[in-house]
Amino acid sequence: MRRFNVTTTCVKHLHYMADISKKLYKIIKMIETGYYFTINRARQKGKTTILKLLAKELSDKYLVVSTSFEGSSYLFEDDKVFSQNIFHVFAEPFELFQPEIAEKIKSYGHDLKNLNDVSKAISRWCYESEKEILLLIDEVDKASNYYVFMDFLGLLRKKYIAQQSNEDVTFKSVILAGVSDIKRIKTHIAERRIITEAEAKNLSKSQYNSPWNVAETFKVDLDFDQEEIESLLLDYLSEHQEIEMDTKTIAEKLHKYTSGYPYLVSKICKLIAEELDEDFSEKGIEEAVNILLDESNTLFDDLIKNVENNEELYNTIYSLIIENETTQYNVHAYNQGIMHSIFKNDNGRLAIHNKIFELILYNYMIAKKHKEEVGKKLSNYTARGLYENENGTLDIKIALLKYQEYMQSVYGKFDKGFIERQGRLLLLAFFKPIINGRGFYFVESQTGFEQRQDVVITFNNHKYIIELKVWRGDKYHQEGIKQLNGYLELENADQGYLVIYDKNDNKEYRSEDIRVDNKDIFAVWV
Repeated sequence: MRRFNVTTTCVKHLHYMADISKKLYKIIKMIETGYYFTINRARQKGKTTILKLLAKELSDKYLVVSTSFEGSSYLFEDDKVFSQNIFHVFAEPFELFQPEIAEKIKSYGHDLKNLNDVSKAISRWCYESEKEILLLIDEVDKASNYYVFMDFLGLLRKKYIAQQSNEDVTFKSVILAGVSDIKRIKTHIAERRIITEAEAKNLSKSQYNSPWNVAETFKVDLDFDQEEIESLLLDYLSEHQEIEMDTKTIAEKLHKYTSGYPYLVSKICKLIAEELDEDFSEKGIEEAVNILLDESNTLFDDLIKNVENNEELYNTIYSLIIENETTQYNVHAYNQGIMHSIFKNDNGRLAIHNKIFELILYNYMIAKKHKEEVGKKLSNYTARGLYENENGTLDIKIALLKYQEYMQSVYGKFDKGFIERQGRLLLLAFFKPIINGRGFYFVESQTGFEQRQDVVITFNNHKYIIELKVWRGDKYHQEGIKQLNGYLELENADQGYLVIYDKNDNKEYRSEDIRVDNKDIFAVWV
């Protein structure tokens, strides 16, 4: 029986797999054109799986040398060590099942003492080979800090250029895979070291080199689209025909939470299949998300580490998800966050890549906020038992009145800046311990004058919609009620809640029950 895989390379006879043939077709077109390029994408995006699929697909037409620099730091001690061992690295993938090919490759590596020798050996190998040779190298991040590796890339670059004018023979295509964009790396020519972008700005172009600037830009999106997610579900159903599933709807819901991030899609499916009695429904997805948010894994650890270690990145994220700032997408200004798939392009606006990441980041910032609120007795208001009904639902009405009481007691007067900086974060910090372990929330933001923010809380399979607004007078209040009513209609909900932040000095802490088009809305002013 196959399974959903989240740890290693996906293999068809062992794992359920999405149909990514459209992506492979685009990459193969680049290879057949003779491009050199880097598949630089975030962790657990399926880069290694794609390299394995490419090697299998192209092995009849080309000699595909598919290797990895993971665990190969010894190679980069100096030019001599690299030159003596690199052909053994090229031969390694063939040693078990095609030993004759492995021995032939190693024969080109005899008595190599420097990179010039390596260059000549590559030329002989490619000239004498019956098939054109493709070089695929995974985990190049492990080598990107070594100057010897940069020299090797410079060698490949020089041969690529010479081959175009029929002055040399070399690899048909070279594909590097890793997180970093190797094309952006620059080396100081005289000092033989890797330099930063900031250093490069202070140097003339004659003083540094970009050894991989021949690489074509890789534009293939490795995230799954809804059709590819559905193909994964259909692959699962091919072995579980007894299960009833609306694959289109479930694929849409999975995409809503994950934006197609391959690891997240597979992980949620795995949780549903193995821990939630194969409940491939919206309820099952929400339960799986709740489990996932409480897990510690490498992807989430890296996400938080990247944010903690980069103040500029932290501030950008804070302005997006807490202050609801609208920021224009710019690949150069936000490269670090884009490279790690923390950010995405949402119709020209910078946005968090997916709702799961957004929730992880919210939880991280809420935890920091809780530390700030310790002295303000927030915990006195947030015990779960205060708001949970006997049937397992939440009494959101009572909870919001308690939130109003807390805000009046601790914060009193506040200005517009406070609302923008703290309003949403405080509400989420209030509800997080109440729903912890049995629910989660996500935020839907609307830009423009009204700056509407809808907080959707799920708890024990019940959904609660809370809209946050700034008080701008009765006219805009009535329009806001209509907007919330429309959102409730969209979500097939009969009840909604409105939290109104009023910055006026003479404000009244009040609440109101509102009935609109058979919908019940409870509003509180804070």
